Amino acid sequence: MPNWGEPFEYEFFIRGLEAATLAGILCGMLGVYIVLRGMSYIGHGLSHAVFGGAVVSFVIGINFYIGAGLWGFASAILINLTARKRTIGADAAIGIITTASFALGVLLISRYRSFTTSFEAALFGSILGVTDRDLIILLCVTLITAAFIFFAYKQLLFNTFDPEVAPFYGVRTGVLDTIFALVLAAAIIASMRILGVTLIAAAIVIPPISARMMTNSFSKILILSTVIGGANAFIGLYISYFLNASPGATIVLFGAGVFCVALAYSTLRERVMGIRGHASEPAASSVDAQVAYD
Repeated sequence: MPNWGEPFEYEFFIRGLEAATLAGILCGMLGVYIVLRGMSYIGHGLSHAVFGGAVVSFVIGINFYIGAGLWGFASAILINLTARKRTIGADAAIGIITTASFALGVLLISRYRSFTTSFEAALFGSILGVTDRDLIILLCVTLITAAFIFFAYKQLLFNTFDPEVAPFYGVRTGVLDTIFALVLAAAIIASMRILGVTLIAAAIVIPPISARMMTNSFSKILILSTVIGGANAFIGLYISYFLNASPGATIVLFGAGVFCVALAYSTLRERVMGIRGHASEPAASSVDAQVAYD
């Protein structure tokens, strides 16, 4: 019979649990706006761009957070500026900028092989190697992100569902998009050492999609996604201890399981509503209106 309380006897595990939960909350919170705007690829792309910056910062001998932060912010702004050009789509802009940045990181790793091992953590995460400094930075970024969403809630909501109309109502969409991209870059930088480049995108996308399956209300999606993100990280890391498996991979796979449950719930709900008759169909079909104007 396993000792279910054993993991909590180790300080490194508790610190990792705190960091993973914060990272899950942070990614779940930001992921709502990314998923509902159909920009799921931006989280994946920016994480790869930041990886290039992390490698460059190591090569030139500056602090990881300073180097990766400046690189990530520059990438986010460049993506925004490029995506605004009508001749170039946002996906193409992200593809060019982020893959080039990632390729630069890989090139430098192949050239300076002495630090290849340390960057395995950046690629795949090192939750149980989290330091107090990493935890403090992650907490600060999470609080700043929550404050930004709280104070810009209506503007972000408008910009998410009516980006073309929003400027006519005083929403400065260009400024808002730039600030959001910078906040996302900061979130990725803070989470990269915990989840790794290869898993951050899943942490950003899975919680909001799971929440979206459960409700049509935007505010509820935001709350549910945040809770699901934190719960996925907490439970996934806890399970990984007993499985002796990769924490990051276990967190993502647990999240995928939650998504399957949410999908099954959504399918069952639609069938029940269909059985109740055509009277319920208009409410079920007006998803975008409910999400946008709840």
